[in-house]
Amino acid sequence: MLRRITVLDTTLRDGEQTPGVALTLDKKLEIAKALDELGVDIIEAGGAATSPGEKKAIRMITGEDLRAEICTFVRALREDVDAALECDVDSVHLVVPVSETHMRYKLRKSGPQVKRMAMDALRYALDHGLKVELSAEDASRADLSFLREFVVDGANEGAHRICLCDTVGVLTPERARSLFSEISKLVKVPVAVHCHDDFGMATANTLEAVLGGAREVHVTVNGLGERGGNAALEEVALALSYFHDFKTGIKLRKLYETSRLVERLTGIPVPPNKAVTGENAFTHGAGIHAHGVLAHPSTYEPISPELVGHHRRLVFGKYAGSHAIESELRRMGLKPTRAQLREIVAQVKRLGDQGKLVTDSELGAIADGVMGRRGEDAVKLEELTVVSGNRVTPTSSVRVRFGDREVTESGVGVGPVDAAMNAIRKIVEETAHIRLVEYHVDAISGGTDAVVSVVVKLTDGKSIVTARGTSGDIIMASVQALLNGVNHLLVRRR
Repeated sequence: MLRRITVLDTTLRDGEQTPGVALTLDKKLEIAKALDELGVDIIEAGGAATSPGEKKAIRMITGEDLRAEICTFVRALREDVDAALECDVDSVHLVVPVSETHMRYKLRKSGPQVKRMAMDALRYALDHGLKVELSAEDASRADLSFLREFVVDGANEGAHRICLCDTVGVLTPERARSLFSEISKLVKVPVAVHCHDDFGMATANTLEAVLGGAREVHVTVNGLGERGGNAALEEVALALSYFHDFKTGIKLRKLYETSRLVERLTGIPVPPNKAVTGENAFTHGAGIHAHGVLAHPSTYEPISPELVGHHRRLVFGKYAGSHAIESELRRMGLKPTRAQLREIVAQVKRLGDQGKLVTDSELGAIADGVMGRRGEDAVKLEELTVVSGNRVTPTSSVRVRFGDREVTESGVGVGPVDAAMNAIRKIVEETAHIRLVEYHVDAISGGTDAVVSVVVKLTDGKSIVTARGTSGDIIMASVQALLNGVNHLLVRRR
């Protein structure tokens, strides 16, 4: 039988401690629901004693009757436990410093004093009907004999779970396996692992801890967290099943979707080269790689992108090969001759040598030019007006020709670009059923007359395309990019 590993997600507590992240009540609730749908066993919804707003957010989450166990962070203080009780949570994550550094400089208490505080708070929580996960903070730097006493006393006192925290990410994989092997033999309750990524080893240390005997993992979506972050949920969940046949409740096919939701709500971008859920995780640019993947995906992909809800993508630059370009053109419904294909490849490589990545729509435009195709854009911009100022809500009015009819729409936003994009987006979503997935400024030349390159990613539910707009005016560049992408998707439909 596969061994079952419990997953505690702390995106809403440790993840929200990421510099620059501050979640509203509605955002916290939306993430909690997504984590529940993903299959997380325990959601650490925040710290009830942190603020009135945090307490309200946790109460909103517990009121949703989610499948997952709802937990809150508490210190070894009765008033923290009282705050947790007011939120009607299922359990508390009782975090107590155990290293000499933390006890001396943070708490200014001796080991015996800290242990008495911990056991008092533990008994108090248990007496009030709460499940308790007792966490040894900075366990990886603690005196081993004191750590042993602490976890044994906690288990004997009635803690439901014991957690060892690698608070500053100094564990190594071999030490992680050894430490968790020893501690898990001392207690009969499940042992959990909580790793930070200061040295880039949080996922590896978490896996080794499980191999050593840990039965619960603490993770965050996208590896969010203090400093270098925490062990990433998507990496740990996939690695446990792929390498070691451990079973979790995580629905792997929802990993990409959940990653993007957390990215949008926290405002922290997922790096393109992020494992599992980054945009480049299943993207192939080099000719030999693209050729191999087209021949058989397993040549350069350890797993199918669909397994984690992701998608495969080929990109075109100076490393692009003719097989990849021909495959993409055929997907667009284009069948160039051998000579035409050679010219298209040559033009793509010339642009690549200039440091430019060719988007889907640009490849289509190059092919149209080489093949002598003359197509009419389905959507054309007729008029764009934007009003903005320090005492005026940025507002945009846009008129476009959609086939044989004109459509006018308006929009407001946090700035003139946002207002213009919102106006265009209304037309596109209502008329063509095309959704904007991603927007970013790709490159800006120097000077006040800078030329701006805006890249957008669009989907109609079946296909995803990337398009670019370039102009000295960022508003026009943004609108141009959006319309280029829309027209490209409509061509694909035809």
